Parts: sequence; structure tokens; C-alpha cells
Amino acid sequence: MMTAPDLAILPRMFRIVIPGLLLAGASPALAQASSPAARLQARYLSLQGQLSDNVFQRPLYLDSTETPEGLKGEIYAVIDHPYANVSPALREMEHWCDILILHLNIKNCRALSSATGRTLIVSLGRKFDEPLDQAYPVSFDYRVSVANDHYLRVLLLADTGPVGSRNYQIALEAVPLPGGRTFIHLSYSYDLGLTARLALKGYLATLGSDKVGFSVIAGKPGDEPALVDGVRGVVERNTMRYYLAIEAYLGSLAVPPADQLEKRLHDWFAATELFRRQLHEIEEGEYLAMKRKEVLRQQAAVDPKT
Repeated sequence: MMTAPDLAILPRMFRIVIPGLLLAGASPALAQASSPAARLQARYLSLQGQLSDNVFQRPLYLDSTETPEGLKGEIYAVIDHPYANVSPALREMEHWCDILILHLNIKNCRALSSATGRTLIVSLGRKFDEPLDQAYPVSFDYRVSVANDHYLRVLLLADTGPVGSRNYQIALEAVPLPGGRTFIHLSYSYDLGLTARLALKGYLATLGSDKVGFSVIAGKPGDEPALVDGVRGVVERNTMRYYLAIEAYLGSLAVPPADQLEKRLHDWFAATELFRRQLHEIEEGEYLAMKRKEVLRQQAAVDPKT
């Protein structure tokens, strides 16, 4: 998101994984015609090399693209949580507020349900503490397009965002893997109008001039490979932040409810510090103080008596 300045029983597993193994050697046309669950299983098989050998030191693959219209970041990852826990946790709209608020630029999140649908109002702001009325609210349609024993797909869609950005999409897919693990695909994309491109260009020329992403790009002949920067760096950093927020949220479910918030906050910050070159912005104490304040404000809006 451009800001304003990621257990079935064994017999069932074989029914899911074996078709995926067959699909790995199938034609592209057959893969396109298969179910979304089978396509994601096939993607897992095709990414074995990247998942086992990468700079992240975890089974994770990140990619990004820039088009004339906008940007897209994608993460494929194996997570050490059973699908039977992941699917119910990530299909509930209210849980996404607990996930999104971990991101530095998310200042508030409200989950609203009505006869016409479900909506997340997500307020975007600076990476530092600021009044809520200075943040930019973005309205996401929340959709669970598929949720069954072998596949989950959740979509967050927003027509407009800050400074003329538009067509936001956060999409999460998940399928079970053997051994109590889950394979997820998180994608994050948005389009840039002229105003948004100029604003982003200004940020990259000033505050974001030294920022980089994760993908390695080839330089000129004789130069060492370099990390991607510019707008692709922006989308890669934010895609990673959202993925780490999903991981922190799922990890917090193992402790009592009263301890979950603190575990999420500490785990998310610690995870981002593993990629300090790309993701470090503020110190831990400042992050914790800011997020505790924002979460309390978020909770008070849900229950005014708190």
C-alpha cells in the first residue's frame, strides 16, 4: 500500500498433494485450467529451489513488477502453522485489523459489516506517531472468495487511495502442506496516477533516496549486482511488512489472549530488524509506544466503554 509522504488429516493431504505433483509436469494449458488450489500447489513445487536457497534464510520467495499502470509485490512462503489454524484465523475480517495495525504506516483499522457487504476502513499515515485526523482513510471491500478444507482466498479491494493512487488489492491464498505446515501467497498491488507518481518520485528523491528492496538486479558490465531501489523497492518493502505481520499474528495465537498483543508487537519488530537494511525506520521503544497507543484507540472505537 503506498503511504501518504503474509491440519488436514493425512489421507486428505495425499488427495491434495498428489494432484499437485502430477500437475508439476503437466502442460501450461492444463495448469491454467486446473483449480486455484491445484495451481498454488503446483507453484509450491515449482519454487522448491528458491524456497530452499535464498537470502531470507527461510522458505520464502519475493518478486515485484512495475508496469506503466502501477506496482505489484508478491511473496510465496511456507509457514510453520497448520492450515486448520491458518484458514479460520485469516478468513475473519476483524483479525485483519489486528494484522494490519502492526505496519508502521497503518494508524487505525475499523471492520464494518452491513447488508451491502463487509468493509475495512484503514487509515494510512506517517511512520511516526501522529493524530488520527492527519491520516488518510482507505475503504477496502473485504471478500472471502473461497474458504474450504484445502484452499483459502481472501481479497481486500479499494478503488482509491492517497494522492491519486487507485485500484489497491491485497490478496491472500493458502493451501495445506504435509507436516502441519501451510503454503501462502500474498500479493499486494496498486495503480499510480500522475499525482501519485509525482508524490512518490518526490519521496524517492528525498526521504527515500537511500531505500532499497530485496531483489538483486544486474548492474552495468563490471559492476557488482545491486538491490532494487525506486518504486519496486517501495512495493517490496511494504509487501514484506504485511507478510511479517501475518506471521506475527499467527504466532501470537499460541499464547493466552491477554498476552497476544505484546507478542505480536515484539515479534513483528524483531522480524523486521532481521532485514534492517530495508525495513528499519524507528527504534523498538518508539515503535512499541506508538502501536500500543494506536491499538488502544482502535479498540476504544470498537467498544467505547473500554
